[in-house]
Amino acid sequence: MKRVLPPLNALRAFEAAGRLGSFKDAAAELHVTHGAVSQQIRLLETWLGASLFERHNRRVVLTPAARAYLAHVTPLFEQLARATAGYGIAEPMARTLSVNAPATFTLRWLVPRLAEFRARHPDVDVRVETSNEPVESLKDSHDVIIRGGPDTFYGYSMRPFLTEERVPVGSPALLRRVPLRNPVDLGQHTLLHTSSLPRLWPDWLAQAQIPALRPVATLTFDHFYLTVQAAIDGIGIAMGPTALVSDDLAAGRLVAPFAAPRLPSRSYCTYVPEGQSANEMVGLFRAWLEEEGSAALSQAHGMA
Repeated sequence: MKRVLPPLNALRAFEAAGRLGSFKDAAAELHVTHGAVSQQIRLLETWLGASLFERHNRRVVLTPAARAYLAHVTPLFEQLARATAGYGIAEPMARTLSVNAPATFTLRWLVPRLAEFRARHPDVDVRVETSNEPVESLKDSHDVIIRGGPDTFYGYSMRPFLTEERVPVGSPALLRRVPLRNPVDLGQHTLLHTSSLPRLWPDWLAQAQIPALRPVATLTFDHFYLTVQAAIDGIGIAMGPTALVSDDLAAGRLVAPFAAPRLPSRSYCTYVPEGQSANEMVGLFRAWLEEEGSAALSQAHGMA
């Protein structure tokens, strides 16, 4: 007879939250975020088709049915812990996945989404290092390397997961003060540049058929994330990669005033050493990146 079991990570989150009476304390015990616990609880509630907690402002209380369920679940976890301890294993060691990615991508896209991966795979520890070095120039080995592409490197498998375009973006407050009704109005603004991407504005202005436009001023930063932050702070208008500013556009921190033109850009890809291609953690991480990339593309199309 086939066993019908709930999602075990979600059950573990429920047991800890119910026993401790707090999502926050459960997150600390399980070494995950408060949001990850909340998400796992929602997953279990969906699976069961019933609410488990009553939400009262900042505290949660078990429903009567959930309290009875917890009375059965907690002894099972304790029995499992005792059985595991009988093998001399106090706690399973977490598996570590080494990821190398560009700093701006890591800061603006990867980090805000990592809690979701950790919620799904709490037994996988992700160690992220940032670098813009070419794949073949990296001195240390990594399980997953994220770079632009698609490119081909000997000894690596490549898979794209996130596409983007580049468009002008600015803060809503700035655009209320100095509206951008058409591209010519950019002449009334400060244009924000990134030293490593000097052709972005000239190429966009050429496509907008105003290559000779002279802005009020220009300001150049050495890192792209500084350029984007300056745009959020209302200092000027930046050329924003749609993937890396999608969260800011969705939250209303930035506005993309023009539907066109849109500069094409290279995709983000995962490059994995051939010896790691069959690694389960690598497969999980790649699949998650591709799922998140697809969701980001749908979001971008919805805002276009």
